[in-house]
Amino acid sequence: MIRAVTRRCVLFTLLSSAVAGVALADEGMWLLTQPPTKLLKEKYGFEPTSAWLEHMQKSCVRMGASGSLVSPHGLVMTNHHVGSDQLEKHSTPERDLLAAGFYAQTRAEELKCLDMEVQILWTIEDVTERINAAAGPKMPAAEAYLAHRKAMTHIEQEAQDKTGLDYEVVTLYHGARYHLYGYKRYDDVRLVMAPEKGIAFFGGDNDNFEYPRFDLDMCFFRIYENDRPLECEHYLHWSRDGAADGELTFVLGHPGRTQRLYTLDHLKFLRDVDSPARLSWACRREVLLSVFRERGGEDARIAEEDYFGHQNWRKAQLGTEAALLDPQLWTVKRADEEKLRAAVAADPQKQAQWGDAWERIAGAQRTYREFYMRYNALREGRAFGSELFRIALTLVRLAEELPKPNADRLREYRDAELDSVYLELYSPAPMYDTLEIERLRSGLMLLAEQFGGDDPLVVQALGGLTPEERAEQLVRGCTLKDVAARKKLAAGGKAVIEAAADPVIALARIIDPDARAVRKRYEDEVQSVEREAYAKIGAARFALYGEDIYPDATGTLRLALGPIKGYREDGREIPPFTTFAGLYERSQERHGAAPFELSKRWIERKERLKLDTPMDFVCTADIIGGNSGSPVVNKAGEVIGLVFDGNIQGLAWDIAYSEVQGRAVAVDSRAIIEALRKVYDAGELADEIVGQ
Repeated sequence: MIRAVTRRCVLFTLLSSAVAGVALADEGMWLLTQPPTKLLKEKYGFEPTSAWLEHMQKSCVRMGASGSLVSPHGLVMTNHHVGSDQLEKHSTPERDLLAAGFYAQTRAEELKCLDMEVQILWTIEDVTERINAAAGPKMPAAEAYLAHRKAMTHIEQEAQDKTGLDYEVVTLYHGARYHLYGYKRYDDVRLVMAPEKGIAFFGGDNDNFEYPRFDLDMCFFRIYENDRPLECEHYLHWSRDGAADGELTFVLGHPGRTQRLYTLDHLKFLRDVDSPARLSWACRREVLLSVFRERGGEDARIAEEDYFGHQNWRKAQLGTEAALLDPQLWTVKRADEEKLRAAVAADPQKQAQWGDAWERIAGAQRTYREFYMRYNALREGRAFGSELFRIALTLVRLAEELPKPNADRLREYRDAELDSVYLELYSPAPMYDTLEIERLRSGLMLLAEQFGGDDPLVVQALGGLTPEERAEQLVRGCTLKDVAARKKLAAGGKAVIEAAADPVIALARIIDPDARAVRKRYEDEVQSVEREAYAKIGAARFALYGEDIYPDATGTLRLALGPIKGYREDGREIPPFTTFAGLYERSQERHGAAPFELSKRWIERKERLKLDTPMDFVCTADIIGGNSGSPVVNKAGEVIGLVFDGNIQGLAWDIAYSEVQGRAVAVDSRAIIEALRKVYDAGELADEIVGQ
């Protein structure tokens, strides 16, 4: 539960940093090409070399969230909750890997993931001038946005043709800078080890985003190349001694999205429209999945992962909403914006160049309010959350997009993305009729509730049936559970898709025109205006503060830093470390009841463990969602921990950072090795990790 008094304390100290326009203390999700060298040198006496930064970059991976290479043989470390989707897909009623865990004692026993890919960031190039040159200075925002998008695709494809890497143009500072990232991509990834969910998520939703914690939220995969383990030059070595209170840490990962550089009007839109809608959707899905799980039996198992995801989303969204409703946040943000706007207004040339940016963003938000609910429900079939509908929509859009020139396609269907599209499209992961019926029923009801029962799209989607009847009809008649059927439809192109009798394909054909139309309106009237205006605001910030500021998170690799450090909450000191002894005490004080029960192996092997081994710790490194699975390293670049969460006070960090109480939460490297050796009989894996 979020405490109002605590939340106020979190944001109280932000005023000085926001007004100054620069990072205070250890704030920042830094580009590896632009690390906070002055801060590190002056405060910590540490100067990261270019070799150190390159090694960190090429030792980290992106896999839907974050991870890192921790042996020369392609071994990847991430969180259990990052890998749990693959655990669920490999599970059966007779063999539930989420509940029981998994360990491959030999390479031959490692389980090939059905649809996982891993990317390693290999090259970075600033292409800002090339992107900006694609649009004239007086070009309307929508036309400029389209020109920039085409330039991105051209640059990506040109680079891929030269090197064979996967490329992505990353928009930084909301359009003020563009970087070209080149990735090595691997899609032969195999599961090596995961503990049971009971210890990986010990304390359940009760302890989620709280601290102290006692979770062993870890999972190990291995990358294969040409059917052999990847032999890699760059990987993270393991610390022999772990870390101590006050020690400087670095977190390297892929934080998703932050809104710290947003204008006041943009933040008001988040507060009044976007965040409440997301919270409502998360709560709705959580309740419906809870009811579904209560049917028991197989329904409880197959909904477990989806239910956990929505629980987590709901709690995280509550934290963001609380931050957006804190008056102190608005005091901070208003002071920052007023200072920047005053600096622009004081110079006639700057005012002419950049002065209209804030009102342009305000206008874009007013426009967005008009169609937000429709866009949010229709984009990528979000309302349904159905695997079958996702597959059907992908097939419909492939048929529409592939005949177009590469630069004219939707971004997610350009040539550089097709390997990933097909990997997901042809995944043999199991699907379950009862869960798909529930998802489609819920989605159809949501469309009717938001658009009205007489809306032409709703009428077409329901086809004269109730949502329950229509969902049953769709799933029972669907052929897309067969991978061979998907491949045949994809190969047939537009004519085959238009003639297909599959009812879910037919539903996707109904939804897609409206989804495309509202997406185009969003891109033309909102996104393109924001991109142009934020580029101006970015230029104004650079002019006032210099370029030694970090951009908002973009789902790409960043460096964060901060010491291991406890904090004070409700009049008590919260120590930075927990231990195995604390785990057993926590379980005992809750009488071993779910979600505080320990598995048989943890009970029987308690005497083997060194109970004073640190289990979890907190540090002030700046993280958000997407950092799950990030390695925590010391100055030597050695692994000392594995990020798996933030505490409740850190949920405000999407909007604004403070180190007063906000913390990143990590599994201690010593706990990982101790558990592998003494609980899981995984000594060979532990030896590989520590380099023996």
